[in-house]
Amino acid sequence: MRRIIIFGAGGRVGRAAVADAVRRGHHVTAVVRNPDAHPDLAGLHVVAGDVTDADVVADRAAGHDAAVMAAYDAGARPDAFFAAAAHALVDGLERAGVERLITLGLAATLELAPGTPLMDAPGFPQEYRPFSRAHAVGSAVYRAADTVLDWLIVSPAGDFDHTAAPTGHYTVTTGDFAARVTHADFARALLDEIDTPRHHRTHLGIAGA
Repeated sequence: MRRIIIFGAGGRVGRAAVADAVRRGHHVTAVVRNPDAHPDLAGLHVVAGDVTDADVVADRAAGHDAAVMAAYDAGARPDAFFAAAAHALVDGLERAGVERLITLGLAATLELAPGTPLMDAPGFPQEYRPFSRAHAVGSAVYRAADTVLDWLIVSPAGDFDHTAAPTGHYTVTTGDFAARVTHADFARALLDEIDTPRHHRTHLGIAGA
């Protein structure tokens, strides 16, 4: 049994990660901005926390083996949020002694070829570029960090499928506009990389199988 802290446990990916971690018998700490707004998480260790505050991250994460980052603040400027969260996680988790971080990424920043992310491919919707670039800013923080933290960015290879039933399987692939994966199957990929780490300091795309 591992002790796993999940930032953004109230969102769709966060809830799926919580469910899969509990299914595997792990001890889960669910971090949300307002615990009172998440009665569905009753029975878990639920705490309030700001993922952009390194001191808060260090305090909440102490005693854990791994962390999942699935938080997003829709009221914040995206580039500022993702950069601040990445800096806080690198600093706070290292101080807390957490060795492994799995963070939710965006398919648009997956590289189709070295130096060519999906968002630079012909046909990529231009209206999504600002948010995609904001995600890329956060990813750059991890890549540039001088840290012992074993981080991994994981995103859908294309997008989430909100209607299909989970299959219990997934594939690791590159960016693909057409690829889809359920939240439950995506969460399985996240937890597999905690239970049996196979990829390190890179960005994975996950598609349904």
